[in-house]
Amino acid sequence: MATFGTKFQQFLNHPAGPKTIFFWAPTMKWGITAANINDFSRPVEGISYPQQMAVALTGIIWTRYSLVINPVNYNLMTVNVVMAGTGLYQLSRKIRNDYFPEIQAVVKDI
Repeated sequence: MATFGTKFQQFLNHPAGPKTIFFWAPTMKWGITAANINDFSRPVEGISYPQQMAVALTGIIWTRYSLVINPVNYNLMTVNVVMAGTGLYQLSRKIRNDYFPEIQAVVKDI
């Protein structure tokens, strides 16, 4: 059975470990995703179609890329799945507000 020390060494020396850009780039990208999650509570009028389309498409495209590169980067895949999800959710909020206001009025009355 491997000890914590050997598992930690394996993590440190992994091709996508913390000694490489393959670890730090997606780790910093979590900041963008966290900011988008924080914006869930903001008014929908402040949501930008181009910005959220860029966030969603970036997430979708880079999710696929993270699975075909070598080494496979699950940290990059995870952050991009969440990024795509937050972008699509924000777009759905904006579309519901702009094109289906009657639904919003019914929800507010309940």
